[in-house]
Amino acid sequence: MIQHYPFTLLPLPYLYDSLEPYVDMETMYYHHDKHLQTYVDNLNRLLKPWTEYHDWTLERLILDNRELPESIREDVLKNAGGVYNHQLFFAGMTPNPTLPQGRLERALLLDFGNLDAFYETFYQMALKLFGSGYLWLAADERGKLALFPLPNQETPLPKNLEPIINLDLWEHAYYLKHQNRRADYIRDWFHVINWNEAGRRYENALLDAELRKGN
Repeated sequence: MIQHYPFTLLPLPYLYDSLEPYVDMETMYYHHDKHLQTYVDNLNRLLKPWTEYHDWTLERLILDNRELPESIREDVLKNAGGVYNHQLFFAGMTPNPTLPQGRLERALLLDFGNLDAFYETFYQMALKLFGSGYLWLAADERGKLALFPLPNQETPLPKNLEPIINLDLWEHAYYLKHQNRRADYIRDWFHVINWNEAGRRYENALLDAELRKGN
């Protein structure tokens, strides 16, 4: 779905309590309806006077950020990143998880050896992320997968990487249920990963790479 100003709060693809017991209903409500809504509202407020940027997508606001007026540049980047990252995070979970399949499964096996090794590597890296941010699984232009942390609301897009899955590691994503037990939160999240959505994103990343080669 292509979005531009005025940005809106996309609905969750499941009910607030659908991810219980792994993600609690109260956290889901506040995280989506309050935290994400704030990023959406802030982004619209910043862009409202600047009609020449009203047709810019979230991706363009991030990738071409230096073209924006200096007075709004940094705040737009933070809030556009907040909207982009949260939308990917919420869409990347499901109450009916499956296992990786197809080309994404083969890429995971190639780059991590097996799924258990991927989970363990992901777990250890997520534990070590200092402060607020996200841990990303992303693909480069060859389809090779990599895990890497990014602080705050930074995205993989400026690194020419396509996001496949992301785990929100800001405390508001887990503190109501898990308090300071980030390890428990990470383990619980493994139960609700939407591998079908991840596979779709990976296929799109491969298609974009093929199209770039064609040009």
